[in-house]
Parts: sequence; structure tokens; C-alpha cells
Amino acid sequence: MTKTVLITGCSTGLGNTTARKFAYEGWNVVATMRKPDQSLVAENPERIFVTELDVTNPASIEAAISAGISRFGQIDAVVNNAGISILSVFETTPMNAIRGVFETNVFGTMNVIQAVTPYFRGQGGGTIVNITSNLGFASNPLLTIYAATKHAVEGLSESLAYELESQNISVKLVEPGAMRTTSFASNTMSASQDVSVPQSYKLYFDHMMQSMMNYPFNNADENQVADQIYAAASDESEQLRFLAGPDAEETARLRWTTSEETYMTTMRELMGQTAWRNMQGK
Repeated sequence: MTKTVLITGCSTGLGNTTARKFAYEGWNVVATMRKPDQSLVAENPERIFVTELDVTNPASIEAAISAGISRFGQIDAVVNNAGISILSVFETTPMNAIRGVFETNVFGTMNVIQAVTPYFRGQGGGTIVNITSNLGFASNPLLTIYAATKHAVEGLSESLAYELESQNISVKLVEPGAMRTTSFASNTMSASQDVSVPQSYKLYFDHMMQSMMNYPFNNADENQVADQIYAAASDESEQLRFLAGPDAEETARLRWTTSEETYMTTMRELMGQTAWRNMQGK
């Protein structure tokens, strides 16, 4: 029987690419977004169904799940892809902006999971795939808010992997590295425009921004990440984490196979923090 996946955040970027990937592999796809765009349906009307879903609105989530079931008969997997970010100095980031990122990335993910879990339990099982980041197990300066939300989803997912196993529901994590080709990056920069950079941080901010552009590892490709999301949704083993991209793989190696001292020293070098300290004579 053909399987069906519901994916959040499919209007552009990774969600859009992932919807195409699942349809190509023969799955039915409930491609959801806050403002439905039917162009995906035009590409593959038999496999793709587009409907509205706002992860911050529980009623919208319930309606999308019901619409997907009505269209395809069942849902076998859910991919929590919708997310936002902000690049800023934490000290001057307004709390309402911080709460907004948490509302989508953390509470939005929780909203979707709470909505779909009773359905999965009732049908005898299902798979939940949460998209985090290599910043879900490491961190960068200036992305403090985003990293905090992804750390939260990592903890949530590991706990749920144990808890929902009792209900025959599988939980998976896909951890991409940076994806400069996605619209996510441009949206992040747009959201960051309203946060001022204090004069005392200006030289540091500019230096770290340049260091991000010169990061020594290749970025993740959206298609590569979509492949990992598909692999996670199809996986029947107990594997929790699926890395995606050379930088995510290198960060994981440093985080989990070296000492804390080696990890921190190497990350400071890779991010440009060491160069900054040397410039300041520290």
C-alpha cells in the first residue's frame, strides 16, 4: 500500500525539495504551508496534495491532518520541517523576537506531534521526523536563539523516541549543516534587520559574519538533506540521528569523539573565534 507523509513548511526551500523527493519515491505527500501554493500539485497531481497548516495554530494542524487523511486515506509519517531563525547579538535581541522563534521551532513542533500522536496510536503506528541542525548539538555565536531552539527539539526528540516506542511510534532526527542555497538563509537575514548591533560588538559581529562565509567545510545540499529525511522516514531500525552534510558530519565527529578541550579549541578555530582573540591580543 502506498505510504503517505505530511510535511510542514513546504512553500519553499528544504520543505519544497523534500515534498518532491517523497513524491518521486512513490509516496503520497500532504505538502503543508501557511499560504498554500498549488504549484507543487501541478507538478504531480496524483501524489501531492497542498493544504494550509500553521504550526502555531493547533486548529490549523488538526484541519490539515484531517484533510490529508481524507485525500489519501491515511498518514504514515510526519516531517516537522517548518522553522525560522534570527542572526543577532543576544544582548539586544528583543524577547518578543526570541519568543517568536521558539513559538515556531519548538512549540510548533510540539503542537504537530501532540496532534498526530493520537492518530498514529489509533492506526497502530507511524513515524515522526524532526528536522534540527548541527546547531542542535553544537552552537555558533550570533545564532544563539536558533541554536537554543534546536537543542530543545533534540532533547524533546530523544525523550519521545523512548516514550512513543511504547505506542509503536518511531521518532527520528535529521541534522543538516548549513544550506546556503535555501531561502531559509535570506529569510534569516531579513528577520535580523530589526535587531541592532551594539557599537561594542560591531567589530566582533563583522569578523564573525566574515568567518561564517569562509567556513572551511562544504555546505549541505538541499537534495542531500531531502535524501536523509526520506531515509529517516523509511528507516525501521532504532537509529535516532541522521546527519546531512559534510559540516554536520565534522561537527558531530568533534562533538562526540573528542575531548571537551579538543572540541572547544577546534570549534573556536573553525568559527574564527581564535583569530578574533589573537587580533585582540588575548
